[in-house]
Order: sequence, then C-alpha cells, then structure tokens
Amino acid sequence: MIKSLIAIFLAAILTENYILNKFLGICPFLGVSKKLNTAVGMSCAVIAVMVIATAVTWPIYTLILVPNNLAYLQTIVFILIIAALVQLIETIMHKYMPPLYNALGIYLPLITTNCAVLGVTMLVIDKFYNPASPMGFSYVQALVNAFGSGVGFLVAMVIFAGVREKLEMCDVPKFLKGLPITLIAASLVAVSFLGFSGLVDGMLG
Repeated sequence: MIKSLIAIFLAAILTENYILNKFLGICPFLGVSKKLNTAVGMSCAVIAVMVIATAVTWPIYTLILVPNNLAYLQTIVFILIIAALVQLIETIMHKYMPPLYNALGIYLPLITTNCAVLGVTMLVIDKFYNPASPMGFSYVQALVNAFGSGVGFLVAMVIFAGVREKLEMCDVPKFLKGLPITLIAASLVAVSFLGFSGLVDGMLG
C-alpha cells in the first residue's frame, strides 16, 4: 500500500506532470515564472487549492452526485467549489501576505480558471474511483495524487523560473527573444522529464 502511494506521488510529479506532460496550467506557467519568488508563491497557492478541492469534491461526487444520478453536474459543481476556495485563499493572502498578493496580481484569481486544478479534481475520479474498491483507500490515493500534482506544478514552475532567469543573461538572437525562446526552453524542460518514466514504471510494476 505504501509503495503504491509513493509510486502515485512520484508519477504525479515526474511522468504525469500536469504542466510538462498533460500541458494543463500553461497560462500561469508562462506568466508567473519570470521570477522565482512569485513562481513559488503561486505554486504553493495551487498546491493548497488542488488538495483541498480534491478533498471536498471527491466525497461530494461519490456520496451525493453519483447516488442521485447527478454525475453530469460534475464540472459545474467542481468549478464552483474551486472558485470558492480560490476566493478564500485570495482573501487570506491579501490580509497576511500583501507583497506576494500584489506580485501575483491577476494570476491569483486566475487559479479559478486554471485547467490544471480542475483537471486534477476530475482526473483523479477517472483514475481512482472504483465502487468495488474500499472508498477510504481510493480517497487516500486521490489525495496523494492531488498533492503530488501540486508538487509537480511547483517543481515545473521553480525549474522554469530558474531557466528564464538564466535566459535573461544570455545573448539570444533577436528573432528568438521573448515568447519564442521561452517556448523552446519550456519544450526542452518537458522533454527532460521523460527520463523519469523508467523509474516510476518500475515502481508501478
């Protein structure tokens, strides 16, 4: 059981990274990764939203929507829950962490529409929800996957923030400056994560 949870956690960070593998959450990935401190702050907020949203949406889906044949409302209900959580975190940061709140700017409320957050809450259900298995273990798996996905978001953001800071000091050809070199760097970071596939596959096997 522990080995399975560790494999799920590592897979969410490395081989199933929501930014570098599933290409979800690209907007904050490109917009907030210019500076390391804002990248870390944004990522911590995303981790909190991912875990809490999964913790709330999973029981709502399994105990309310499915038994009442309302599973088709999944997307709407999940978006409303995520929006409420983001509003709560935004209020807390505005009160207790004003510098970070101001640095994140428009990207903080955009967590509400961050497809990576919504993707986590929906994909964990597709991956781990099984009425025949003990609900408790499936719920733990979903939470571990959500936390790993958030950490994977943080890892991708921090690595790319470091890459972009190095690019600022490089002599980049004029026709590649700006978005072109940023996208090239992002693709190289994504390709580098393919090297972890064997490690995680071995643990899952």
